[in-house]
Amino acid sequence: MSDPLLHAREGTQPPAAFPLLQTKAVTKEYPGVKALDGVDFDLRPGEVHVLFGENGAGKSTLISILAGANQPSGGQILFRGEPVTLHSVHDARAYGISAVFQEFSLIPQMTVEENLFLGAEHTRGGFIDRARIRREALEILDELGFDLRPEQRVDHLTRAEQQMVEIAKAFRSDLSVLILDEPTASLTNHETDHLFDLIGQLTQRGVGIVYITHRMAEIRRIGDRITVLRDGRYIDTVDAKASSEDDLVRLMTGRVVGSIFPALDLGEAGDPVIEVRSLTTPDETVIDASMQVRAGEIVGMAGLVGSGKSELMQACFGAGPIASGSVALKGRDITGNSPRRNIRAGFLYLPADRRNEGLMMMRPVRENVALASLDIKPFSNGFLLDRGGEVRAVTGLAERLNLAPPRIERAVDHFSGGNQQKAMLARSLTRSYDLIVFDEPTVGVDVGTRASIYEFIVELAKSGTAIVLISSDLPEILHLTTRAYVFYRGRVQAELQADQLTEENVLAHFFEREAA
Repeated sequence: MSDPLLHAREGTQPPAAFPLLQTKAVTKEYPGVKALDGVDFDLRPGEVHVLFGENGAGKSTLISILAGANQPSGGQILFRGEPVTLHSVHDARAYGISAVFQEFSLIPQMTVEENLFLGAEHTRGGFIDRARIRREALEILDELGFDLRPEQRVDHLTRAEQQMVEIAKAFRSDLSVLILDEPTASLTNHETDHLFDLIGQLTQRGVGIVYITHRMAEIRRIGDRITVLRDGRYIDTVDAKASSEDDLVRLMTGRVVGSIFPALDLGEAGDPVIEVRSLTTPDETVIDASMQVRAGEIVGMAGLVGSGKSELMQACFGAGPIASGSVALKGRDITGNSPRRNIRAGFLYLPADRRNEGLMMMRPVRENVALASLDIKPFSNGFLLDRGGEVRAVTGLAERLNLAPPRIERAVDHFSGGNQQKAMLARSLTRSYDLIVFDEPTVGVDVGTRASIYEFIVELAKSGTAIVLISSDLPEILHLTTRAYVFYRGRVQAELQADQLTEENVLAHFFEREAA
């Protein structure tokens, strides 16, 4: 297979008069909801066109229609100036339109190579040609620079590695349009840099990129134009290089939003809430790690993906095994306690992967919010669940966190990513906690929701709750924490106090330090 990465067809550039891909007055209606309302959009050959908007603005609905995964209720789609009907993902791929969605579509029990060629298996003499599949899978992974083996089972991969497989799937066939939905959410800085290099190579060959992100740095780096959606409607298309963050937030929300990070003003920290001493996990994803968090503090945990920052708090919470070391909560030994016991002791961990670890996607908001507090009032009366008390409590929390729409009996899977995150955050308000760990709390949420989450975290700290903020987003560590631990290959590389929290200081500890 020649040039497996860059399959853009040469000599097939559309006339300049025609966009590569275009929608005209596209509408999508669900019972009681208009997800898209007459949206116009166009993608030019060789550009990165960013879709921008709050969660629930219609971005995901639009790209699912462009990718053939969903059909519009009205309007028209044009490809190279000609009207087309995309009945399925297969139809879209026949035109060279391929999408990498934020939520994975992998078969966990199958291998990397089987997932890459699922539905497009090479055959020879009536049998699957496994040798050719292995060879072409290796070529794609090598060209992408992804350190994966084709024979690995997907359920043995980390989330970041699964993200690489999703991206690699898009490169197995000829590309005219590539749709990327928050593709860097689980990638390291190095992997992100490599992805952006690939995007640059693709656009040079005339491939159009539709890109969804909430990270302003990414928009500045690779974006050409930005189309803003709000409440399912088209608002404006602007130059990515000439538009400020304030401009975009105003277009996105319809209002002027000040600084995204609230003032900390936390005052003096209280007594130690959690103390971890020399903790090591059996697989050594965490090695001899020690840390402490006091009441009323927001302590950051920074480091590259896989550095051990998440694995440490998962082990402390009881979601992972501990080989050696100890964990104390308010002076009481909780080493090896189950998550259930830790929750009842006042320790809550909210995971980064809300879909697979944090929420029951097919169950209603009410059940997801109440999940950790079914043993206490108003969710139970001591022996039986109290449905009335549960409804009243969750309704109040939905209003407090501005859940949209405020329908607590609706399945979580039917909400936008930002509102799913709100449902998980609401769990922290259902009982009194001494310690709450937020693991990547703003992944895949818009600027407005992000600001609300930051205010929420600060208010919890002001009330005396000890907060651990695990984040791959460096500005969150710099502006939202009172001090931070930096991890490298399972070890605490450094502890930085407030006056030491600069970008240079944090990044200096992301990698191995040379011996003096």
